[in-house]
Amino acid sequence: MIEISLAKSTEHYKTIEVLAYTIWNDHYIPIIGKAQVDYMLEKFQSAAAIENQIADGFEYYLLIYKSETVGYLAIKPEESALFLSKIYVLPHYRGQKIGKKAMDFVEKHAKDSGKTHIRLTVNKNNVQSVEVYKKLGFKLVGPIVIDIGHGFVMDDFEMVKML
Repeated sequence: MIEISLAKSTEHYKTIEVLAYTIWNDHYIPIIGKAQVDYMLEKFQSAAAIENQIADGFEYYLLIYKSETVGYLAIKPEESALFLSKIYVLPHYRGQKIGKKAMDFVEKHAKDSGKTHIRLTVNKNNVQSVEVYKKLGFKLVGPIVIDIGHGFVMDDFEMVKML
């Protein structure tokens, strides 16, 4: 059984911070290096950063599997799209259909909100995730490079799924 619960307290934000540290260090160091992972965790995934993002319109959700919080996602409504900012599951829980259930939730949320599509960005070198998104019906729009400060950029693909 998978539960998706809105993150709405400092305790939830701290839980996400801990999850992000584990997931990002496992997954992203081989792709973008430790220095950029450390910078991005502090800038985007600390409890304080999450609280600021929520104040700016993001919604964070905890992914709970068998009563244990095993991942999280973040979305932000845009004019006609729902932006999927983050979707992460702890490594040893992958393959349990948690990500698929989370994506179904995002799609339903987008449709219920009257959005025409879901939009996301994914690192160009995150080949496995790009392929997963393609299997879920996302199409590659093109490259997008975003300067995130401190000499780092997010070198991503933008992908879109029409609803």
